[in-house]
Amino acid sequence: MKLVVVIPALNESATIGPVVRSVPERLSGIDEIQIVVVDDGSTDDTGVLAQEAGALVRRHLHNRGVGAAFATGIAAALELGADLIVNMDGDGQFDATDIGDLIAPVLAKQAGFVTCTRFGRPDYVPRMPWVKRQGNVGMTWLVNRITGLKLTDVSCGFRCYSRETALKLNLFGQFTYTQESLIHLAHQGVTITEVPLRVRGVREFGRSRVASNLVVYGVRSLSIILRSLRDHRPLAFFGSLSGGSMALGVVLGTFVFAHWLHTGHTSPFRSVLLGSAAALIVGVVLGVMALLADMMGRIQQTNQSLLFELKRRGRESDDHAGRD
Repeated sequence: MKLVVVIPALNESATIGPVVRSVPERLSGIDEIQIVVVDDGSTDDTGVLAQEAGALVRRHLHNRGVGAAFATGIAAALELGADLIVNMDGDGQFDATDIGDLIAPVLAKQAGFVTCTRFGRPDYVPRMPWVKRQGNVGMTWLVNRITGLKLTDVSCGFRCYSRETALKLNLFGQFTYTQESLIHLAHQGVTITEVPLRVRGVREFGRSRVASNLVVYGVRSLSIILRSLRDHRPLAFFGSLSGGSMALGVVLGTFVFAHWLHTGHTSPFRSVLLGSAAALIVGVVLGVMALLADMMGRIQQTNQSLLFELKRRGRESDDHAGRD
């Protein structure tokens, strides 16, 4: 059983060395542990220090975003033959000695994907700005509504993936990956669970590379979530837009009709009547789009299943070739 710990990092020279060295050398149920640091275009010595600390370093020539760094790390871990993959940040907010607790549900085959929750126990809730805490609450509520899960934290980057789960990942967001991966894996029926762990709420050095500007983070994360909803639940996405448009058309039309019954003419609300007709037409068009998108979504599910099988067989072939 091989565990690969993936650490995306950007200008983390102050912490990357201690973080790499803090990863346990032995864990129960694990035969081999390897560390991969993805240097996402750092302008400091992050990559050099990570390598000196014992990590295998994969470098991006320029900053591509934590989502892209995560994807590079997952690909590297699979190439190395990982049975389990743990993703953690390079800023020292996570305690690497908790990796054993994090991976336990996957080792026990109780889950294919485990995420750390900072809010699962009242005594574990870290200190953080009120706005950031409420942002986490809002994101968690939204992702739970989309996936039907009952998670308490959807934004924490301390996670464990089984090999099979990692092969099912097919993400597009470069800015972040945390919410998108949850929606993507939940849609594919992967068993997801949380493990409450203590996490530092504020970085010791520097500012967050993802959430330094909470407004930008919220807008970008929301756009990724909406695109995920569009891709994984197209009937609900376009159907909601269709229903909203048609409801607006009905309300406007009813108002003008009531005015006509009372006065015998539609003026001065003829423009409202035109707006009602336009909203109804748009609603019908969106309804047709919802049905077509649902059909395409079914095709996408089939393609994802085929892609997973191709990845799985490709990795198995690579593993056999490596052993030979």
